[in-house]
Amino acid sequence: MPLGCFPLKHRKKNYMESVIPNQPAPVPGDEKRTAPMPAVATKGSQRLLSLDLMRGFIMVLLTLESTRLFDHLSTASQGTVFENLMLQFDHHPWHGLRFWDLIQPGFMFIAGVAMAFSLTRQKQDGFTWSQRCRKVLKRSFWLFFWGVLDYAVRRTGLSFELWDVLTQLAFTTLVTFLVFEWRPVYHIVFCIGILLLTELLYRGVHVPGFSEPFTDQHNFGNYMDLILMNKINKKGWVAINCLPTTVHTLIGATVGKLLLSDARHKLKTLLTGGIISLVLGFGIDALGITPIIKRIATSSFVLASLGWCLLTLTFFYWFIDIRKTKINPRFFLVFAMNSIFIYLFFEIVGGRWFNDYVGAITGGLLSLLNMNTTLQLICTSLSIFALEYLMLDFLYRKKVFFKL
Repeated sequence: MPLGCFPLKHRKKNYMESVIPNQPAPVPGDEKRTAPMPAVATKGSQRLLSLDLMRGFIMVLLTLESTRLFDHLSTASQGTVFENLMLQFDHHPWHGLRFWDLIQPGFMFIAGVAMAFSLTRQKQDGFTWSQRCRKVLKRSFWLFFWGVLDYAVRRTGLSFELWDVLTQLAFTTLVTFLVFEWRPVYHIVFCIGILLLTELLYRGVHVPGFSEPFTDQHNFGNYMDLILMNKINKKGWVAINCLPTTVHTLIGATVGKLLLSDARHKLKTLLTGGIISLVLGFGIDALGITPIIKRIATSSFVLASLGWCLLTLTFFYWFIDIRKTKINPRFFLVFAMNSIFIYLFFEIVGGRWFNDYVGAITGGLLSLLNMNTTLQLICTSLSIFALEYLMLDFLYRKKVFFKL
């Protein structure tokens, strides 16, 4: 498979790799199609079911969003009690925090946790530091490549843009690897340094027209976009978000090391870290020091979103791996095991062809029933999602997992 993305064949021991290494946990009633795996990671095991479920949950939401389901539900909810609820499924226009603003941090945080599992396994398998470095460099290259390609092809021609989450993840992955072997306390100090550097750049670099640190279109991030791409994003996104959001990936890796360790009170540590991050993030915002702005990833936003990421993983870890709740995880696992593939599919194929093709079919059929236009669009979105799920389920059953 070209361009760094390839299926992994079935090995003798049913040992598979994906974006997160190893095979998922067995699905109740489906033992023949999956290989066994411990529910809770020990020092020698390499997977947490809770981690897969959280990743799968994030990818389900992103896939639903790509079908424009939330947009159609928002239209349908106007003038009802659900109108304010549906606002949570869109990014905040500037200063504030909504549920949807937490999806990208969660994506990058989980990538960091999974990275800790992957690097630990590689080290146990005898990979040298230079070998691991080459693998990370290759992964970062392909993340950057696909992130640029996602925005490159337009109806008006080619475009070079660096606002995709994959281009950010390429940077944060590499930085995380370089400091991965440090002690956790040094990780925290390094993250504080990153946030302070971000504050300094926005507040201390004075460029005519771009010296207002927290004003849309007039901040340091917008200036850097002019330098890097000779353009500014009209919606306020900036490419140097890759710097502060390194905190999400690095702390994710730190959490991964914690979960793989023999440390006691893991839940307490995660819970405490989440609460502290939330208090700091919302506190800095409330005191008027630095506003919470997702579009330029301010330090207060990074801390507040990190707090929610920590608390969410704490809940999944407690509910699945500690409490050992009996659930069938298959629905989320099919998304988790091919997360990069489905992201690229709905971003590149779905947004440019697949969604419109399915919409033409469903719209034509449903119009024969004189169905309301908004309801037609909702049904179309659900049809797109169902087809994408069936495609992922087919890959899952055939044990074909794509990685970068």
